[in-house]
Amino acid sequence: MSAEHLHSDALPPWQLCEQARKTRDARFDGLFFVAVPSTRIYCRPVCPAMPAKKVLYYRHAAAAEAAGFRPCLRCRPELSPDDGSWRRGDAAVARALKLIDDGVLADHPLTELAQRVGLGERQLRRLFVDRIGVAPIGVHGTRRLLFAKQLLTETTLPITEVALASGFGSLRRFNDAFRTAYRMAPRDLRKQRETAPDGAQALTLRLGYRPPYDFASMLDFLRGRALPGVEVVDEHSYARVIGPIENPGWLRVSEWPGGEHALRLELHGAPPARLLEIVQRLRRMFDLDADPHAVAEALSVDPRLAPLVAQRPGLRLPSGWDGFEIAVRAIIGQQVSVAAARTLASRLAQRFGQKLPQPLAPGLEHLFPTPEALVDADLVSIGLIRARAETVRNVARALLDGRVDFRAERTLDDFTARWVALPGIGPWTAQYIALRALGHPDAFPAEDLVLQKMVPADGTRLSAKALAQRAQAWSPWRGYAVIHLWRDTTPLPAATSAPKPGTRKPRRAAASREATA
Repeated sequence: MSAEHLHSDALPPWQLCEQARKTRDARFDGLFFVAVPSTRIYCRPVCPAMPAKKVLYYRHAAAAEAAGFRPCLRCRPELSPDDGSWRRGDAAVARALKLIDDGVLADHPLTELAQRVGLGERQLRRLFVDRIGVAPIGVHGTRRLLFAKQLLTETTLPITEVALASGFGSLRRFNDAFRTAYRMAPRDLRKQRETAPDGAQALTLRLGYRPPYDFASMLDFLRGRALPGVEVVDEHSYARVIGPIENPGWLRVSEWPGGEHALRLELHGAPPARLLEIVQRLRRMFDLDADPHAVAEALSVDPRLAPLVAQRPGLRLPSGWDGFEIAVRAIIGQQVSVAAARTLASRLAQRFGQKLPQPLAPGLEHLFPTPEALVDADLVSIGLIRARAETVRNVARALLDGRVDFRAERTLDDFTARWVALPGIGPWTAQYIALRALGHPDAFPAEDLVLQKMVPADGTRLSAKALAQRAQAWSPWRGYAVIHLWRDTTPLPAATSAPKPGTRKPRRAAASREATA
């Protein structure tokens, strides 16, 4: 199958779509949708149903729904990973889609969305229709309805809570929108589906991805940085506490059994209004919407990266649950060993974080500190040097007064420029925060000593400028090159339980800051 059109922003050629759907090629899942005029139903390319003879193809599920098609009940388009092409850079449509994922259109008009990406309303609408096949409000509406469909299918949440979780202000509006789009009432869909048994303690959802996906390497990365009391990472799953302290909950992410291309999310104590936000956070954290074939195709051109990509084709970009948490840990981890960094971060969480009245699960008993808790905290008392302590406090103040943020509409250059303007934050830290907090696929800390030593094949070390020049050819996927090189440098052991502070021996010199952040 030709790779020329596989990762194009436009709809792939008809012949390629035909071959992909007839072979149920999982590489195309989420890259286009198949609509059947005779049934007025649209499907994923991997749908197990007998392929129809006459079909139409759409770039986005919202475009298919705008044309009057309703989602298939067998392949369930709501489980498709998002089209990873928006992750290729900082284009306006890419940033607008991220803002829609963050729920901007749930609370603001289209003019607000357009302003936040620096465009006029008509221009943004035209770009969406040209690139995606539907206006921004159509993307927003389909996103809400498909999430509602997943909740109706996989959970026993009351329909009123499903409406709230999917962003509808009233049950009547939800019922009307659902019936208009899908030609059935929400309760009728639930009657047709098998849901979780009554009394189930956890709300369980599928989080689909486009294969291959190296979940073991993802857990290795997160396990080496897990904060005791806040996170627990074993060989099979990732778990953590989520706030707020007034209504804390916890979650666990593991592989979906049976070889399905999905992760299993178990949620405990999460209010319905936060479900969509939590799912979006986890999709970013575990990089579930990436297009691994596009990444591999781009990076394999470089002879240094080609064998690494071939060895781990499903390696993803591990992000973090909370931007402030990632920023603080990046600062703490500068120029210290892995064990020392984790010890300091654990002290910080225990001293200044919010302790739960009782553990929610074994090893989950603290919330990470908020900016408000650290803005005037005596961080020297936990062992931070004065310069690092002041930098953490400066970051907390800057977040509270708006000088820096983690807003989805920021371009990489804008984001890093704001962060390096803060005392104590250099280019390495800013790029690292972009990589781990935003999950930005093109973030690249050229000042990283490990990268400077690993890229040359002759044992020499590149300067930051020379490394940045070499990495230009890897754009817009430089962040994945970073993860491949770091992973190759430090093979992580398969721990059998949540690691304890100070028990893991650092595998590289203290100056290689990536190991500690």
